[in-house]
Amino acid sequence: MEILTDWNYWGNLKENLKPRETYLSKLEEISGEGTAVVLLGIRRAGKSSLAHLFLQCMMNEGKIRPADSLIVNLEDPRFPATLQADDLMRIYELYLRKLNPSNPVVVLDEVQNVVGWEKFVRYLLESRRNRVLVTGSSSKLLAREISTVLSGRHVDLEVFPLSFLEFLEFRGLKPQTEPEAIGRRLEIMRGLEEYLKWGGFPEVVLSESETRKKELLVGYFNDIILKDVVKRFGVREIERLEDLAGLYLSGISSLQSFNRLKENVGLSLDTVERFSRYLEMAGMFFFTKKFEFSLRKQLRSIRKVYVTDLGFFLVKGFKISENLGKILENAVAIELLRRASLTVPPLEIYYWRDYQGREVDFVVKKGERIEHLIQCCYEVEEPDVKRREVTALIKASQETHCDNLLIITWDQEGLEEVEGREVKFLPLWKWLLGLSSVNNESDSRSR
Repeated sequence: MEILTDWNYWGNLKENLKPRETYLSKLEEISGEGTAVVLLGIRRAGKSSLAHLFLQCMMNEGKIRPADSLIVNLEDPRFPATLQADDLMRIYELYLRKLNPSNPVVVLDEVQNVVGWEKFVRYLLESRRNRVLVTGSSSKLLAREISTVLSGRHVDLEVFPLSFLEFLEFRGLKPQTEPEAIGRRLEIMRGLEEYLKWGGFPEVVLSESETRKKELLVGYFNDIILKDVVKRFGVREIERLEDLAGLYLSGISSLQSFNRLKENVGLSLDTVERFSRYLEMAGMFFFTKKFEFSLRKQLRSIRKVYVTDLGFFLVKGFKISENLGKILENAVAIELLRRASLTVPPLEIYYWRDYQGREVDFVVKKGERIEHLIQCCYEVEEPDVKRREVTALIKASQETHCDNLLIITWDQEGLEEVEGREVKFLPLWKWLLGLSSVNNESDSRSR
């Protein structure tokens, strides 16, 4: 009871949290009695804070009393190291006895630490008709565990570190209209440079000291490796796992061959594939496949790798100034993945490449339809660079029958017609903020 008192609003908990409206709206939409909402995603992205915000909103609206909420932080070191489902039942019964709630909303935080937690959640849903929010850091494995026991009784919501719009809101800069955003462009661009350097983990964004930011990011990196991969999957080759993560960080926004990686880290092909899957499950990296009309070819394709938060790229010692194009592309990949997770049906994200090596960074597919072809290029002033990027887009457009063609740049904007197709050029900051206008000139000059 002492532990519970420290983590609950009917006890000692006092939280002053910054809202994340997009996720809160989604939570309100998908939560309900007898349904578990599973908040998945990388460690420290803000899953617990989002669950707390949801409870605060319900209390502020008079839907529940503080006593009607139960938060169980399963990473509290005062709990035994090996909690079981029976322990959760005892915690729940103690809460019922002491607080006498009318219709509890139960939050189980970092639930992957408990063996058999799914059966307890099923009991809450079926026997008690409670609302349940579950958070966990091992996204895909949790999803598989849930599907076997909670089929049809849960909704997943993947939570990412702050988007650029959220980053600006956390900093007190929230342009309400496009003209206002353009008027505050210099402030926004300074914010973008900081966002691309330090990433979007909420606590990192709110920290004023660069030393503290680095300490947090290094700590997150180590926790993900040791707690979410090594401990959870029983990995013994810790140094080689870290080497593999380092290689992925050095090669963000690039094609990665497992065969080539196995030589560099001294592991078998199967082990490289397995470790890569673990890192993806823990949310540190994600991979895109080549777009193919043949599923067999798609599954066998070499994948491109992206890091889920660009702060990791900084703290592992790589020079940002030499990798601006890769960083820009990675930032677009993160935002696409975030938007995909909030879309129904979910967007699918691929890259396109032909036999001549021409490449388009992102093919965005929704259902059976290709929605967008997106190219990323830091600057397109050099004619040869521009010609290469546009030519690849046109070839991909012909093959996929998609005419929604976009090149995201650092600061160039415009609209051009090439071979009967319109190609749009848009600055990264505008695209990240959902602003889609272009100037009326056709030569893509910088604003």
